[in-house]
Amino acid sequence: MKQGMARQTFVTALCLFSPAFVAAAEPVRLQESFKPGYEYHVSVRVDLAGKLTLPPEKDKPAAPLNVTGESAIEYDERILATAADGEVERTARIYRRVDLQRKVAGRTQNSTLRPSVRRLVVMRLKNVEVPFSPDGPLLWDEIDLIRTDVFTPALNGLLGEKPVQPGDRWTATNAAVQELTDLERIEEGTLACRFDEITTLDGRRYARVSFSGAVRGVNEDGPNRQELDGYCFFDLESKHLSYVSLRGVSYLLDSAGKELGRNEGRFVLTRRAASSAKDLTDDALRGVSLEPNGDNTQLLYDNAELGVRFLYPRNWRVAGVHGSQIALDETTGSGLLITAESSNRVPTAQQFFDESRTYLGQQKAKILRTDPPRRMTGPPNEVDHFTLDADVMNQRVLMDYFIVRQAQGGATMAARVLPTRLSETRKEVERIARSVTITKR
Repeated sequence: MKQGMARQTFVTALCLFSPAFVAAAEPVRLQESFKPGYEYHVSVRVDLAGKLTLPPEKDKPAAPLNVTGESAIEYDERILATAADGEVERTARIYRRVDLQRKVAGRTQNSTLRPSVRRLVVMRLKNVEVPFSPDGPLLWDEIDLIRTDVFTPALNGLLGEKPVQPGDRWTATNAAVQELTDLERIEEGTLACRFDEITTLDGRRYARVSFSGAVRGVNEDGPNRQELDGYCFFDLESKHLSYVSLRGVSYLLDSAGKELGRNEGRFVLTRRAASSAKDLTDDALRGVSLEPNGDNTQLLYDNAELGVRFLYPRNWRVAGVHGSQIALDETTGSGLLITAESSNRVPTAQQFFDESRTYLGQQKAKILRTDPPRRMTGPPNEVDHFTLDADVMNQRVLMDYFIVRQAQGGATMAARVLPTRLSETRKEVERIARSVTITKR
């Protein structure tokens, strides 16, 4: 189930109100119109609890881990662009609250969005939300946090595609099911929807739609099966989905379909249409870069324990951290190793050049060409650079090296650049090198 916060006053009112059935004189269309400039406010709350069984250790039985969690998210959103078919492609958001807490086996994990990047642009690509902030680079954990939040325009798929009357039934779209379940791929099952009734609350008419079903598919944790039961309210006055309540059970499965763990939770979403956030007005967004580019889509890596911070493009990923070394992989096969060094251990450019040539020789590599060390930037943030063009195990590679030296310490960088995207990858590596900051002595 997805994460997120709700407005309890609205929930309480709906729970306490005993609606009278109002027959519809004619079918009504339960669809919200999303056009550029349209704004709304979203509040989501999630509570979950469950158990996870880890693979057993040798001569020890498998021990289940208790998992609990809760989240509260609130933001204003403005539609920026839609496709020809009306599907929302890009929005601007300003987050008012982002609090997520999870406890696994008694250990608490907290997640949030830094205040400096709470204004985001969210792009919708193949049922996946891809955010960036025009105000600064995002951490990968922040991207993952936004990616798992509900993209509310997709919930239109709970409401049917043609005019309906109370008692009518239909099947929710796959896009809506994926939003509620966070499944990357649906292999089996559907959600059945039913127009229950029209109710009146505080002089406003609402259509109540219930939905339930079981689906099986794959999410980031592997095979998964979910059982869902919920309902939503569509405001017939303002023509928008105003409330969603969902209870569900998520089963984590192994490759044979055996249950490894389960989470039970409740998801509540409240939306207010026609809101106007001062952070999202034309004046507030004038001059702000709302299209993705090589600058505003950079990711931030910040390892406070190691004392290293740098920026990197999204076609790279941090593959692992081992001691004082950080390994990055690029999507076409190139790689980069950053080694943090104390001030008295940072080698000179010539020392690193000689060490690198010796190491390649020991690996039976044939050095074809060299570019000797040169100074790229001077104090206080020195960067030196050299390259070794080599044949390594019958493969032509360019070894790109950098030495970073700062007041707090320094780092050496060794990049293995493949011929594919050679020029682009070299520029990316150089940009990473120039962004490296040593944050503690």
